[in-house]
Amino acid sequence: MLEPGVIKKLDEVVVNRIAAGEIIQRPANALKELLENSLDAKSSHIQVNIKSGGLKLLQIQDNGTGIRKEDLSIVCERFTTSKLSKFEDLTEIATFGFRGEALASISHVAHLTIQTKTASERCGYKANYSDGKLVGAPKPCAGNQGTIITIEDLFYSMPQRRQALKSPAEEFQKISDVVSKYAVHNPHVGFVLRKQGEQSALKTQACSTRAENIRAIYGAAIAKELMEFRYKDDMFKFDLECQLTQVNYAAKKSTLLLFINHRLVESPALKTAVDAVYSTYLPRGQHPFVYMSLMMPPQNLDVNVHPTKHEVHFLYQDEIVDRIKQQVEAQLLGSNATRSFYKQLKLPGTSELEDTQIQDKTQRIYEKEMVRTDSTEQKLDKFFKPLEKSDSGLSSSSSNETPTGSQEESFRVIAARKSKEVRLTSVLEMQQSIERKCHIQLRGILKQLVYVGCVDERHALFQHETRLYMCNTFALSEELFYQRLVYEFQNCTEISVVPPLPLQQLLLIALESKTAGWEPEDGDKSELAANAVSILQQKAPIMREYFALRISEEGCLESLPALLPQHVPSRAQLPIYLLRLATEVEWEQEAECFQSFCRETARYYAQLDWQDDGDMRSQHWHMEHVLFPGFKKYLLPPARLKQQLYELTNLPTLYKVFERC
Repeated sequence: MLEPGVIKKLDEVVVNRIAAGEIIQRPANALKELLENSLDAKSSHIQVNIKSGGLKLLQIQDNGTGIRKEDLSIVCERFTTSKLSKFEDLTEIATFGFRGEALASISHVAHLTIQTKTASERCGYKANYSDGKLVGAPKPCAGNQGTIITIEDLFYSMPQRRQALKSPAEEFQKISDVVSKYAVHNPHVGFVLRKQGEQSALKTQACSTRAENIRAIYGAAIAKELMEFRYKDDMFKFDLECQLTQVNYAAKKSTLLLFINHRLVESPALKTAVDAVYSTYLPRGQHPFVYMSLMMPPQNLDVNVHPTKHEVHFLYQDEIVDRIKQQVEAQLLGSNATRSFYKQLKLPGTSELEDTQIQDKTQRIYEKEMVRTDSTEQKLDKFFKPLEKSDSGLSSSSSNETPTGSQEESFRVIAARKSKEVRLTSVLEMQQSIERKCHIQLRGILKQLVYVGCVDERHALFQHETRLYMCNTFALSEELFYQRLVYEFQNCTEISVVPPLPLQQLLLIALESKTAGWEPEDGDKSELAANAVSILQQKAPIMREYFALRISEEGCLESLPALLPQHVPSRAQLPIYLLRLATEVEWEQEAECFQSFCRETARYYAQLDWQDDGDMRSQHWHMEHVLFPGFKKYLLPPARLKQQLYELTNLPTLYKVFERC
């Protein structure tokens, strides 16, 4: 009969070495702990010396506050620290260290020497440690203020761990990565990293800048593509400082430097979110460089998650990650630089791709996975009888030249006004609302769409990868023009109305139309038009200052806002638009006024003057060369616009049908 084993208490040395193995996993982990101690000590210069990837020698020297002689006897015992006194202090922790385990763990797996001097002591002291205990009394020595910690023969007592580590070169690379990240985040501190007996592998100056350190460490190719932004969120209580590369930079390796409350950490959720945003801009297998620093109330952050402290949990994690994702997307949308690349330049049915067109020659690309990326190769119009040249002077609907028409005789775009900074809280909140509601997946589809053709005045076809979509262009246009008004607030270009049009006549035309819904009990049309003119003239300063819509003192319309290059709003719908401005805009409340004005204007601008004579080539041209480029460049689509996209088919499904046939 089997007897149960006897439960015994482990020897203290065994317990300590087991715990040390959890905290000090490789030389880079030991260095991270020591770097954070030096930063906690207010050091302005930190030097690191390495031999054999840190296994033979790992030495860090700083000019911080030092360690008092009285504390040298217990500094390497477990759970001894100057940064924490009771458990509740964890909710307000403002230092890197707090457990008091780093030096103790190192002393159990290596030979540890500490040389230190404080400002108040006349000389320095040097002490040796083994298994958490002081070996002999500290010896006086000469030295400058600060601390030198020397670690020799790391993992001498754990041969299995030592054998499992990478080569010295790879371990040194991991050490260099840690020093590089802390050097970028702490530009006020000078860092030096060198292999023993060699020149410095990394060096930064004290009182530098973050951008200069990124250039010195990661190279000019990254530094010249960086764009910086800051974001403060009052709802979830966090501040974000970020430097990230624009979309025309890409590398095979993803680089994310993430600091939360100045602590170097990892966040798989945040990394996945950032990669998802960049995936709509960069080729497959290519990645950006991103530096992020998050600051939040200490009570919202749980740093006591993992012994190595490389992982933290924080309050509202999902919401904060989502906000950061939206901000990164907004910054990339504002970048003018673009990166051009080809997946495959081939249509189904054409000859086989040449080897030079395939980026990865080791991977076969099946016909059902071919993606057309050049909209000029073949469009829907090619399958129909070509239209003859008309009196309007258009050569074809696929022409890249701007069509001429009678609209330009009345509407002329004039120079933009000087850019003004928007400070109104209501407008800034409208912008933030747009960014919050942006659907990232839908934004990726619109960003990479390829125009196929026009279906009717409200629908068009486009391709995204292997899928064919039909979209409601009116719904997308209305949202696009609304967003353009919000983001161009106070900075709109003007469309000059030549000659100016009298409001009284325009409003009478509007009241005569069925759209106005006039009834006899509403009153005399002339009086109603006069009242509407009075309202518009009274609110003219607001429209002129914020939206470039000018109305003269004589009651004539002189200009309209220009929201999209080459887009001129409908002349036929202008009377109804002006009538709705007078009757539907909430003029008394600031936020409601801007919101309703932008919505009414967007609805008007989304309407096109479609001709009834069968010649609709100018409208087709407008949809392809004006609206769709606007969707790709500017539109931040909210989730509700998913209902305006209809997937018609996709290549894999079609090939299955053909195979059955």
